[in-house]
Amino acid sequence: MFTTWKQWLWYDWLLLCIRFVIWFSLMITTIQHQDHLTVPLWIIVLWEIAAFSIPWICLMFSYRYYLLTEMVLFGGVCFYLTLLFPAAYLAFLMPTFMIAANSAHKSFRWSGSITVVLFPLLIAIFSPGTDLWAIIPLGLAFAMGFSFHLLASNYRQNEIIRNQKLVLEQYLSQIEQITLLEERDRLSKDLHDTMGHSYTSIIMGLEILRTELATKDGEQKIDTLLQLARNSMEEVRAYLHQIDSPQESLPLTVTLQQLAEEFQKHAKVNVRTRIIGEEYMVSKQAKMTLYRSLQESLTNAVRHGQSTEIIVSLHFEPQQTRLDVQDNGGGVEEWKDGFGLTTMKERATQLQGRVTVYSEKGEGTFISCVLPRLVQLSDERIRLCIVDDHSFIRDSLHTILDGQEDLQVVGVAEDGEQAVELCRSLNPDLILMDLEMPNQDGIRATQIIKETWPDIRVLILSTFQDTERAKEIMRSGADGYLLKSIESRELAETIRLVYRGGTVINQDLFHKMWDGNDEEESVGPWSDGEEYGLTKRELEVLNLLSQGNRYKTISEKLYLSNGTVRNYASTLYDKLGVNNREEAVQKARDTGLLL
Repeated sequence: MFTTWKQWLWYDWLLLCIRFVIWFSLMITTIQHQDHLTVPLWIIVLWEIAAFSIPWICLMFSYRYYLLTEMVLFGGVCFYLTLLFPAAYLAFLMPTFMIAANSAHKSFRWSGSITVVLFPLLIAIFSPGTDLWAIIPLGLAFAMGFSFHLLASNYRQNEIIRNQKLVLEQYLSQIEQITLLEERDRLSKDLHDTMGHSYTSIIMGLEILRTELATKDGEQKIDTLLQLARNSMEEVRAYLHQIDSPQESLPLTVTLQQLAEEFQKHAKVNVRTRIIGEEYMVSKQAKMTLYRSLQESLTNAVRHGQSTEIIVSLHFEPQQTRLDVQDNGGGVEEWKDGFGLTTMKERATQLQGRVTVYSEKGEGTFISCVLPRLVQLSDERIRLCIVDDHSFIRDSLHTILDGQEDLQVVGVAEDGEQAVELCRSLNPDLILMDLEMPNQDGIRATQIIKETWPDIRVLILSTFQDTERAKEIMRSGADGYLLKSIESRELAETIRLVYRGGTVINQDLFHKMWDGNDEEESVGPWSDGEEYGLTKRELEVLNLLSQGNRYKTISEKLYLSNGTVRNYASTLYDKLGVNNREEAVQKARDTGLLL
């Protein structure tokens, strides 16, 4: 009830004041003429108190309950007093006005008939001092109430439009900022891939030439060239730091609090932020996923739920990072995922996380985004092999990864053939694989490794964003595709994620691979799945499950990891309200999801 009061506008309080004044006047008049009452005064007083309070309380929950109680209680009081005092029917003018002002939809038909026609008719029949002319003032009161209702509805709609406009402006502002961040990130990666790789190759090549030039002049020239290359490389790095946005270096808590404060300022809603637990570092992908999840949750809370208060809770737990967003909006009886929420779930699924939505009519909406914390494994070490035809890249990766307590480089190789031999002799847990290599490239090597040792994880490290090669390598069974420009900490966390069954693809490359290609994908024999909120990917998994495919086969057909397919299946079972594959397939066929 208190939440409803907070949403009241000026005309709601005006109606309450009018109601109180009329009721108070009626109470005073009744007390003054108590000698003419046919029942004890205390009964009439209690009746009038109930006529004032009960309909008003019912209005907090449903206008239909209000209309019925108003007619029965307040109308009953007025009818009784009219039998004693014929002029008392005028006391029903205020309830008539209120009934018209608070009616909605088709309720005008019966509420108007009862107040304007039936009530005067009963008065004319049972009260000899009145006639049907009472219908005129009551009709005018109902017409004025209806006009007030139209005025209030128009004001409410304009207020909603203004609030929606503010939310959309804030949302567009955030989209613009995120687009700039992603474009800066793309440019920095492209520059790093091209210039950084070229300068590193030049420096390493000059170092090799040093042994071949024994003259003093030759060594001086090489020293000069080396210094020039190193200075140029430092300049490129300086440009990259200038391109990077300072926002990316901020802690996760600061970033989310800034988003909440800016949203509160523009959307004019109360957003409370709570940080629970001791903050720790999260990956850039996890940070972006949580940021987008909060942005979409805040926007949906105001646009669809008309919320006035939102509570944002960020939990730093030992095994996971959890973002909870609770609003006090209207909620919905049957939740259906929109484009924004579907994108949130896809982002979380890529990081082996999940997004859960709870919504109930009149109880608001609760959205929770949970991402696993990629910490070092204390009880075991991940055994790695590095495959790259450039020796300095192999050495650099070896140095970076061996510095992690839970990572151990057990072998290196120059091409795909050597990589296969390493798998045969060492049986590593994960392979860091380059694509372009002599003798045997990374695609063919990955195919052989996955066919022979399916438990060995393969993570591709490439220099260029080649969407066609990326699709081909994912079809070959690779468990991830990253660019060599990735930061060392991000690389270590990604290795842990892939080792635990996840699939990771560079965000920019992922969008290039799948954006705009929906029409090329085969359309299976299913309906749109909107009734249960199923995404297109979940429908694909459901169709393949109905054909008797195992999770491993589905992962190969959809170019996903086995763990990701299991996550899709689990979400699918939850949405359908079933416990296993057989029940899901049977329900899909019964409901027409599978035709």
